[in-house]
Amino acid sequence: MSQSESVTRRKLLQKGTGWAVGAVAAPYVITGTALGGQSQPSAANRITLGFIGVNWMGGGHLDMLLTNKRVHTRAICDIDKDHLDKALAKAGPDCKGYHDYRELLARPDIDAVVIATPDHWHALCAIHACEAGKDVYCEKPLSLTIREARAMVNAARRNGTVFQVGSQQRSGSNFRLACELVRSGRIGKLQWAKVAIGEGPTCGHEPPQPVPPTLDWNTWLGPAPWAEYTPKRCHVDFRWLYDYSGGKMTDWGAHHNDIVQWGFGTDHTGPVKIEPISATFPTTGLWNTATSFEVKHTYANGLVLHTCSQGVNGVWFQGTDGWVEVNRGYLKTSDPAIEKEPLGAADVHLYRTSAEDYAGHHDDWLNCIATRRRPICDVEIGARSAVICHLGNIALRTGKTIHWDPDKEIVTNDPSLNRWLANPYRAPWRI
Repeated sequence: MSQSESVTRRKLLQKGTGWAVGAVAAPYVITGTALGGQSQPSAANRITLGFIGVNWMGGGHLDMLLTNKRVHTRAICDIDKDHLDKALAKAGPDCKGYHDYRELLARPDIDAVVIATPDHWHALCAIHACEAGKDVYCEKPLSLTIREARAMVNAARRNGTVFQVGSQQRSGSNFRLACELVRSGRIGKLQWAKVAIGEGPTCGHEPPQPVPPTLDWNTWLGPAPWAEYTPKRCHVDFRWLYDYSGGKMTDWGAHHNDIVQWGFGTDHTGPVKIEPISATFPTTGLWNTATSFEVKHTYANGLVLHTCSQGVNGVWFQGTDGWVEVNRGYLKTSDPAIEKEPLGAADVHLYRTSAEDYAGHHDDWLNCIATRRRPICDVEIGARSAVICHLGNIALRTGKTIHWDPDKEIVTNDPSLNRWLANPYRAPWRI
C-alpha cells in the first residue's frame, strides 16, 4: 500500500463522533519507530490500533499484535488502572492510556480497535467504534443479548465497518477441513450435530468487599444493574453471571456452535425451534448460570443441533454414512478415507485465512481492512452464532420451547418471551 493510499483509507474512516465526551485527540510526535525501517513498514503503511479492555483475552490480543509489523498500537483503554499500566508498559512510550473508551475513539489517527471487555460492554463499545469510523475486532460472544447483536450488525453496515468477531476457530485448518468434508457429502447426508461444552462452575456466597482503589466499579458495571463489588463478580469470573454474560453456553458455545453453523451452511440464518431438554442451576452462591444442560435446536431443513454440557469438549457431525469429530488440535473421522481423499474441484472449499491459527485470524482482519472485504467471521456471522447461544439460555431459564423466526428475529409461539431478547440499560447508558 502506498502512502497516498494509506492516507485516503484513513480519511475515509474518520467520521463524526458527536456522541463523544468532548475529548480532543492529543498531538503526537513522529518518532524513529514511526519512520519504519528494514524490519517493519513506515507508520503511513501500518494500521494504527487502539485496545479497549486489556485483561486476560485483551492482554493476549495485545501481546500478539504488538509483534505484528503491520500495525502500530497507539492507544489503550481500561477502567482498571493495574491492567492499563501493565499494558502501557508493554506497548511503549508511543502509546497513550485512557480511562474512557470514547476519548480513545475520538482520536482521528486510530484506524481500528480491538474490543475485549466483559460481554455486557461489547455492544456499546463496538457501536460507538463503528460510528467513529473505526474498524473493529470484537471478542466472542459478540453480544449479551439478541437485540444487541442485531444493533451491532446494523451499525457496522451503516458505517462500512470491517468487523471481525473473535471466533478464531474459523481460522483453524482442522475446523475448516471438518466443515468442508461435511458440506462435500463425505459422511453422506448430514443429519445432526452435537456440541459438548462442559459443565458450568459454581461458587459459594461472597459478601460485598471494598472496591480496589485501581478499579472504577461503577463504570465496570456500566449498563448492567447496580451491584456491590465482590472479586468473583468481575474480571474473568464475570462470565458466570447472567447480568454480564451467559455462562458456558456463550463461553464455549459461541465457539463450537459457530463451527456447526459453518458446517451446516447456515451462517446467515439459524434454528426455528429451540427445546430445553434438561437444566440445572445453582441454588446458592454468587454465580447463577446453568451448571449442566442440554438444548435441542431444530433448523427449517430438519437438521438438529444438540448443545449440552455432557461429553468430550468438541463438535460432532453425524451423517448417514459416517461422522466427523473436531476440536482444537485434532480431527477424527469414522473412516480414515473420509479425510485422506483430497477435496476436488467440485467439492466445497470454504474461506481460508492466510495463516490458519490465531495470528491468521488477526491477519485476516488486517487484510480486510486494507481491501474493505468482509472477514472470515464477519459481524453477521458472529451475531447468528451468538443468537443460537442466547436462544438456548432463554429456553433453559424459562423452561419453554421457543419457535423462532430467524429472519424477523422474534419468538412466534409465545410473544411474552420476546422481552428476553433485550436487557434494560442502567442510566445513562443506551444504544
